[in-house]
Amino acid sequence: MSSLSLENVGKKFGSTPALAGVRLEVEPSVTGLLGPNGAGKTTLLRMAATVLAPDSGRIRILGRDPAHPHERVEIRRRLGYVPQEPGFYRNFTAFDFVDYVAVLKDIAERRRRHDEVRKVLDYVGLRDHAHQRIKALSGGMRQRLALAQALLGDPELLILDEATAGLDPEQRLRFREMISVLPQRPTVLISTHQTDDVSALCQRVVVLIAGTIRFDGTPAELAATASDRVWVDADRDERAAVSWRTSAGQFRHIGERPADAQSVTPTVDDAYLLLSGADISARSS
Repeated sequence: MSSLSLENVGKKFGSTPALAGVRLEVEPSVTGLLGPNGAGKTTLLRMAATVLAPDSGRIRILGRDPAHPHERVEIRRRLGYVPQEPGFYRNFTAFDFVDYVAVLKDIAERRRRHDEVRKVLDYVGLRDHAHQRIKALSGGMRQRLALAQALLGDPELLILDEATAGLDPEQRLRFREMISVLPQRPTVLISTHQTDDVSALCQRVVVLIAGTIRFDGTPAELAATASDRVWVDADRDERAAVSWRTSAGQFRHIGERPADAQSVTPTVDDAYLLLSGADISARSS
């Protein structure tokens, strides 16, 4: 059974479409949702978290219909959600905040609840900061705190919206490690701008652009869509759709490869840029 099913889902904000006829089945795995700003990623994830309802189409989450209030309550007990901008009570301690969320999740018995709070704080590496006020925590610690509250109750579906945003490289590596060894192995749906997170963490990647799905498959399959469309040269090739100077001093080109150019192995980044049509001609790395 799919953990999340969207059937011809549409959503508008005013006259602006955010999602248009999206069909998606998410099964147990780590699925990355990749797309530029304004692609509809957050809208889709907010629907998956029962925060938004679609204007058209049908959604089922963990076998239930969130349009029915009693089923929506049951869904919320079984999912964890980290929004793009988590809201914190900054004068709460880390422990008090997670304990408060546990109460909202109907973990009523005090001893069991506190054991659960300590467990998730320990899992994200915040045991030694449990009684520190949130306003005194670093940005990386607050991201881990947001993940901790989402892990309460061993959720079957974990929804993470730009969860690695603002993390430094070491924190991102720690985040990947935490997600890869989650207890109970929940279905994870994570949105990101970071193609290297997708390559390292996700078994499946869905590319969402302008409210529609442009690709659905493995990271390797996504990279393969750019086969024979990536080449390098000492000079910039004006025939390329996208090009930039690499750290080795060569220009990496993406587009319709000229016959006289030798192709190189494409990456997920290359394929994503082709799909999104991003103009990064001034980019360097």
